[in-house]
Amino acid sequence: MRMRRKKNLVPRMERCAAYQVKEPEAMRGRWKDLYPQAEEIWVEIGCGKGSFTAETARQNPQALLIAVERVADAMVMAMEKAQALELKNVFFICADAARLGDIFAPGETDRIFLNFSDPWPSKRHCRRRLTHAGFLLSYRQALRDGGEIHFKTDNRPLFDFSLTQFPAAGYTVSQVTNDLHANGVQGVMTDYEAKFSAEGVPINRCVAAKGPLPDPFVMPEDVSLIPFGYVEGTKYGR
Repeated sequence: MRMRRKKNLVPRMERCAAYQVKEPEAMRGRWKDLYPQAEEIWVEIGCGKGSFTAETARQNPQALLIAVERVADAMVMAMEKAQALELKNVFFICADAARLGDIFAPGETDRIFLNFSDPWPSKRHCRRRLTHAGFLLSYRQALRDGGEIHFKTDNRPLFDFSLTQFPAAGYTVSQVTNDLHANGVQGVMTDYEAKFSAEGVPINRCVAAKGPLPDPFVMPEDVSLIPFGYVEGTKYGR
């Protein structure tokens, strides 16, 4: 769903400008300067309205959280949440996920969150999925050895697809579940997650740790052979 353009976007962005890093490439290799006591650097790709972002930062003062979001109308709401909580350990950048290698030095980040990414159900668009091996390889540039990707989605076909991509790109998968909240709420929820869980939609989750690339490494080109049972227009599509 496309977010409506906010008429007052510019003044709202200006009021919480202290939370936005407008030239993220200039911070490459020195992100901890923003929060020197940080023990780890975490990155959230696609923070949306920021409920997960703000609460994760609040609960983890030992980590510096960098939230990446391409849609300014969503990012401004996330920044306002961080400002309302007077958080010191979260900053926002307006950038594309493919640019992580330009924004972070090799091994500079410890954890990446991918929450409810666009499933791009069409086979011809599969390389746009943020868990496609091409993206996973680009994340390796910024992620330290042993660093983790925490992935959540309501879309089971996307999840099954992703489980084939992680090992192909040199990640070891663990903590795999197809019903994260079966026995009660687990961890911090996103806005989408809370909505879907209330509707009885199961949430899929896994953790993928960066390891060595397979030897020999073979890029999984023919991903069209991987089933993707998305049904257009259903609540399982996002």
